[in-house]
Amino acid sequence: MPAYLVRRLVESALILVGITLVTFVLLYLVPADPARQIAGRSATAETVQNIRDQLGLNDPFALQYWRYLTALFQGDMGRSYLQRAEVSELIAARLPASLLLMVAAILTELVFGLTIGIVAALRRNKPVDHGLMIFSFVSISAPQFVIGILLLYVFAVKLGWFPIGGYGTFAHVVLPAVTLGFLGAGWYSRMMRSSVIDVLGQDFVRTAQAKGLGKVRIILRHVLPNAILPIIAMIGIDIGLFMSGIVVVESVFGWPGIGQLAWQAIQRVDIPVIMGVTMVSATAIVLGNLLADLVAPIIDPRIKMK
Repeated sequence: MPAYLVRRLVESALILVGITLVTFVLLYLVPADPARQIAGRSATAETVQNIRDQLGLNDPFALQYWRYLTALFQGDMGRSYLQRAEVSELIAARLPASLLLMVAAILTELVFGLTIGIVAALRRNKPVDHGLMIFSFVSISAPQFVIGILLLYVFAVKLGWFPIGGYGTFAHVVLPAVTLGFLGAGWYSRMMRSSVIDVLGQDFVRTAQAKGLGKVRIILRHVLPNAILPIIAMIGIDIGLFMSGIVVVESVFGWPGIGQLAWQAIQRVDIPVIMGVTMVSATAIVLGNLLADLVAPIIDPRIKMK
């Protein structure tokens, strides 16, 4: 266990360094000029050049990347070009909102996904099963921004049940959480259906039925505890999925998280902020996958760490 954990941590650190390099290369190749964004359209070429010198944008790529990497290892993500604030402070101010949305979305997808999967498995090959599986396929395939706009139009604009955007109350988190959880609900419903069907065919379930136990008791005490094992191990991976989709959802709903911060930075070519949000998102994805790998053998001893 300790050796496996050390190896995974080293691999995770190397992955994060690789992500910084790839992201830095892509931002270096972007044709937009951050200095021009800072100076404004009416600024002279001399002013823009001075800003580039001050920011070190005229230095060779290797020197710029090395300067960023050494600062990052010291916990310094740099300063925003446009907001004149530390990137770490900007992210820290936005992170609680994103974490709240992520937790709400995970709960949403679990409630809907597991319920749909269980009902579909218990009604296998019946119209209910076919209808629920069609729904899960649609939820997996639908783009998040389409779902978000549709939910906004129906439940916020037409019905007025929820606010169009913002942050601060339970009503504000419902539509963004449902939008994020919609995709996950489809995956979990299909996984849960397959897992329940597999457990229903096991010998211990048939033994419980032979003893005369009631159907509800068999499902609650024997089927669900075993069918949910692979689902729990997958929750950690969801962190990565949410971090990739949270930019779109937060932008649609005006949610003040790191996704909205990243979108604003991309529009204004604020490279330090883009790098900072990318690193936080990548770290969440790596840690989520590591957590899933560590939890899986604890939940199911048949899974071995290699």
